[in-house]
Amino acid sequence: MAIPTEPIGSIPRSPELLAALAAFRSGELDSAEFADVRARAVAETVKNLEAAGSPVVTDGEQAKPDFLTYPLDGLPGLSPDGVVIPFADGHQRQLPALASGPLRYKTYAVEYLRAAQQQASVPVKQAVVAPSALSLLHPPAGGSGYSREQFLDDLVNEAETDIRGCLDAGAHVVQLDFEEARLSLKLDPSRGVLRDFVELNNTVLARFTEDERARIGVYTGPGADQDSTHSLDVDYAALLPDLFRLTVGNFYLQLASEPDPDRVLRIVAEQLHPGARVFVGVTDPVDPRVETAEEVRDRVLTAARHLPADRLGTCDDAGFAPFADDRSTSRDTAFAKIRARVEGTALAAETLGL
Repeated sequence: MAIPTEPIGSIPRSPELLAALAAFRSGELDSAEFADVRARAVAETVKNLEAAGSPVVTDGEQAKPDFLTYPLDGLPGLSPDGVVIPFADGHQRQLPALASGPLRYKTYAVEYLRAAQQQASVPVKQAVVAPSALSLLHPPAGGSGYSREQFLDDLVNEAETDIRGCLDAGAHVVQLDFEEARLSLKLDPSRGVLRDFVELNNTVLARFTEDERARIGVYTGPGADQDSTHSLDVDYAALLPDLFRLTVGNFYLQLASEPDPDRVLRIVAEQLHPGARVFVGVTDPVDPRVETAEEVRDRVLTAARHLPADRLGTCDDAGFAPFADDRSTSRDTAFAKIRARVEGTALAAETLGL
C-alpha cells in the first residue's frame, strides 16, 4: 500500500478473556489457565486484524490490564491513591502511586510483542507507555525517602529497557502512548508540565540512534475510554509545537473527531520536522457508527492537501479499549472500522495515483 496504515493498539477484549480476568483476580482461575485464555485472545485478535486487511498488526493489548500501568501490574510498593483522570461524561480513572522505591518494571512490553509475533504473518508494532505518564506515579512529597531525582533516573533506565527490548525483538515500530500530553494542558495551561513531559521523553529517546528513532513513534489524543474523552476541548494549537519537539520518526494523531481538521493539518504542516511521518486518525473509536471506506478516503485526501503523500499515513483516532474493562465498543465494530480504514486508505492512494 502506497500510504501506510497502522492500528493504534487496543482491541476490545473478548467475553471469554474478561470472564477469565475476573476469575483470575478472585482466585478462581490459576495463572496457567489464565495464560491459556490470554494466548487464545491474542491469536484470535491477530487473525481478525489480518482478515481485515491490516498490513501491520498488534496484539490488541489483550494481555494488558491497561495501556498505562502494565509494567507495574501486580508489583508491591504501590498505593491506589494516585492521579485522577476525569472524563467528560463524569467517570474517572485513577493511577496508582509509588509508595516506595526503587522503581522497577515487573513486565516489559517485549513479552506482548513476542506473543503476537508467534501468531502474525505480517509486521507487528508494539505500544509502550511513555515515561512521562509513569512520572505521575511519584508522590509530590516523595515516597519513603525515594527522591524524585532518583525516581526519574530509574524511570529513564526502565523506559529505555522497555523500548529497546521491542526494537531488538524486531518490532515494526515502537509507539509511545502519550495521551497525557493534551490532558496536561487542561491541568496546566502555561505548558510547563507539557514541556517537562517532552523533555523527559526526549531524555529517553536520546539513548537511541537516529536509525532506531526512525522506528519509534508517539501517539497522542484526547483520551478514549467508555465512549468519552478527557481533553477533546483542549486546542491542538497549544499542543503541537511542543509535541513535534519529540525526536521520533512517526507521529500518530487523533484527527477524525476534530471539528476543524484542516486547521489542525495546517499547524502540523508548519511544525513537522524533516524525515518524520504523520499518521492521521481517520476512524473514531468513540463514535459507534462504522465509517465507510469512502469517508475514510475523503479524510485522507483532506490530509494530502496539507502534507506530502510520502510523509503521510493513517491510523485510528485511538485504541478501542485502552482499559481492559472498557466494553463500550464491540470487537465486531472495532474490526469493521479497521477494515474501513484499510480500504479507504487504499482508495485514497489510488485517487492520488500512488
